[in-house]
Amino acid sequence: MLDHVARFVSGDSRRRVPGTAADTSGPPSSSAPAIDVRDETPSARCPYCKRPFRRPTLESLHRGLAHYDRLSDRERAAAERAARDECAELRRFRLYALGVLVVLYFGLLIIAAFVV
Repeated sequence: MLDHVARFVSGDSRRRVPGTAADTSGPPSSSAPAIDVRDETPSARCPYCKRPFRRPTLESLHRGLAHYDRLSDRERAAAERAARDECAELRRFRLYALGVLVVLYFGLLIIAAFVV
């Protein structure tokens, strides 16, 4: 289940803003990744690699993907629950996007029928 979500999870905290203190001219060090967290206090932090996340669900997904062998049964269940929720949200978004495309297609088709 977690492998399916792995390609869609961006971490939501890896984006860097140019000109900030996190932006350095050299390569990022392996001990402290260059992460831009817009709020100074992240809501969740991975206990294994200390990476900050904006939402606890993203931290749970990260632990399930990056540290699965270290997790307890309760943490595995939380990661799998977060993956299921993420899949449900992706499915809802895809259905919404498909509906918008269908409405747009038929709307343009009707407009073209009246114009031509």
